[in-house]
Amino acid sequence: MTTVQLGLLLLVVAGLFFLLSRYKAHQSGLPSGKIVYSDNRVFQSLPRPLYDSALNLAGKPDYIVALKDGTFIPVEYKSHPAPDRPYDSHVLQLTAYCYLCEISYGRRPPHGLIRYADKTFQIDYTPQQESVLIEVITAMRSCECQSVFPNRSHHQTSRCRACGYRSLCDQRL
Repeated sequence: MTTVQLGLLLLVVAGLFFLLSRYKAHQSGLPSGKIVYSDNRVFQSLPRPLYDSALNLAGKPDYIVALKDGTFIPVEYKSHPAPDRPYDSHVLQLTAYCYLCEISYGRRPPHGLIRYADKTFQIDYTPQQESVLIEVITAMRSCECQSVFPNRSHHQTSRCRACGYRSLCDQRL
């Protein structure tokens, strides 16, 4: 094989790797940008949770991507197939991550992403979404102070086992 042929072969292989990496990046559901926060050990050591002392709210999004314009976008991965529309609980979780990104990075994200196994939803982070988040957190804190807990909304023992209120709950499975 001549030097020219070897050079062409290497160029073709490099092109194939480039196309494969673009395909994988698209498949990941992550926007183009730099991953600045990752709740796994692949990109960095496990980070501290984002925290807001005013709401006493902490959370660890799966990823936060910094876009070229300085915007931070939280991304939450779900391993199961996408529903027709994102579950309200997933939207509220992502809203909390958007709120925590704004508190932590000083810039309000315009949206966040929920990535299911087969589909990505972009959820706008609006003042209305933020108000709902604060209302829900306030209601939860009120219930905790009064030792009043909502009725169980499922029949899954695995969810009960993982629940932070398990020891206090009279409805656990």
